[in-house]
Amino acid sequence: MNKFTTFLIWIFIGVLNALLVWAILLLFILANYGLGVVISIFLVLTDWAIFSKKAYPYRYTLPALFFLFILTIYPIYYTIDTSFTNYGTGHLFTRTNAIDTLLTDPTYYFEPEDPKTYDFKVFVRYDKQYKPTEDFLLLLYDDKNMYLSEKPVTLEYDSRGNLIYAESELFPVENDEVNINDTTYTLIRPTESLGTNGSDSIIAIEKDGGIRYAYFYSPVDPLTSTNSAFYNSVLRQNYLKSLNLVLGDQNFRLSSSTIFKKFSEAYRVYDTSVKVIVDGEREIYKTVVVNTLTNKELVERDSAFWDYNENGELYRLIGYKDYIGGENFAKIITDPRISGPFFKIFGWTFAYAGLSVLLTFVVGLAFALVLNDVNLKGKVVYRTLLIIPWAIPAFISVLVWRNGFFNETYGIINRFILGNIGIEPVKWLNDPFWAKVAILITNTWLGFPYMMTINLGALQSIPGELYEAAVIDGATRWKQFRQITLPLLMVAVAPLLVMSFAFNFNNFTLIYLLTGGGPAMAGTNTPAGSTDILISYVYKLAFEGSQGQDFGFASAISMIIFAIIAVFSYFNFRFSGSFEEVSR
Repeated sequence: MNKFTTFLIWIFIGVLNALLVWAILLLFILANYGLGVVISIFLVLTDWAIFSKKAYPYRYTLPALFFLFILTIYPIYYTIDTSFTNYGTGHLFTRTNAIDTLLTDPTYYFEPEDPKTYDFKVFVRYDKQYKPTEDFLLLLYDDKNMYLSEKPVTLEYDSRGNLIYAESELFPVENDEVNINDTTYTLIRPTESLGTNGSDSIIAIEKDGGIRYAYFYSPVDPLTSTNSAFYNSVLRQNYLKSLNLVLGDQNFRLSSSTIFKKFSEAYRVYDTSVKVIVDGEREIYKTVVVNTLTNKELVERDSAFWDYNENGELYRLIGYKDYIGGENFAKIITDPRISGPFFKIFGWTFAYAGLSVLLTFVVGLAFALVLNDVNLKGKVVYRTLLIIPWAIPAFISVLVWRNGFFNETYGIINRFILGNIGIEPVKWLNDPFWAKVAILITNTWLGFPYMMTINLGALQSIPGELYEAAVIDGATRWKQFRQITLPLLMVAVAPLLVMSFAFNFNNFTLIYLLTGGGPAMAGTNTPAGSTDILISYVYKLAFEGSQGQDFGFASAISMIIFAIIAVFSYFNFRFSGSFEEVSR
């Protein structure tokens, strides 16, 4: 390796370290500590693998380690962390974000009785192509006074980049001039204009006698209506919609009562205050929110801010994400409206996974025994036909079963089979029992080719001499199957049956596409269905709940699913000896 190549490699390593350190610092600044810690650990392992001779073999695993940390370890951490919070609808933001919303959201501003209002004009600076720019000035005026404001410098955005607060100061105009921070702005009027009073004749504003801001838009001037598109889509959207103009102890905002055609006095309903809490010998300073109209401190309970209405009753304003310990796990047991449906779903999940494995194994083994017969002709044709359900994408097969076979009105089973023999149509998807039967039938269809394939392979590995000896000893076919075929078959197939159980335990696709978890389960305040398994129940809690999304509770159930699958995987690896060579 020449020196230049070595130099490029070291440059790459340096840049990689710099980028990762920058990402870590940014994540910690944004309070995303979990991902910051995960990337920090990866960076330490990466540098250890690069600079340590002992870790030389691990250099080749770094790309895989990166995705392991980002796509596996961090989601596991995040799920565990979320399971101990109330994260969900009504509790999506941090406490700081909730306070910021109370302070900056236009909903929480009020206009006093008989507020002072001002009309306004927008003056913009044009570029060389004579196109308007976002460099602008605001002129507020009434019959007596005029005030000038520069483009706001104080801008606050939410996590999605939407403007939530902007602030600028108003300065009085005297004799068509105003001085702002050693900058002089001069109002330009046409030469034939008489006097310097009023705003009707102002055509531009000059900054320090050089830069000119041309009169651009006023909501009460029809001559500027052609500029309304740029005003509404750019200036108002990016600056004015959340702009707070300060004039001494007065605040002005675009008023909804005037259809946003004027700036009106507006004040915060809520403001912050620091409260000192004495805990023994310690003094704890806590930020609290106060209603500026009633001077009452907002009540904090259930991870939310509450205020008093006119009747002295508490009503909820806004909630925030908070750690609630093991409440999500505890309510699975303590809340009967949750524990009842949960344990029904829990039991059905085990029954569904167990019966799916049993039925697919029995059907697959039966076909494997037939195909393993040396006297059977046309094995290739039969094997090809029987493998088709496995070859077709599962979601297509499920939809065919749902709409083609289990449709109560037009389905093949009800209309052509049961109808022709005089049996009443079965409510395949609307009756809890028959919906479960439909799921097991469909899953057996989808799974038996896999079981047939692995059983056929295992059967062909059994020595034929064992059967010859059994025949000589007078063993019947049933006895040969029970004492030779099945025991030797289970040695090879048992670990795969355990993994098949784990797969069906989380087989979300079949449940979601065939029944959607329905029919709905009565007597519950969660979106539980009679055919839901734990993973589909988690999905509904997280994304489809009629009462909103409950990510915290969904994460808690995900942890339970993870623990169950981990136990099954452990025993599978333990008894199958999958890691025997590694441990040796």
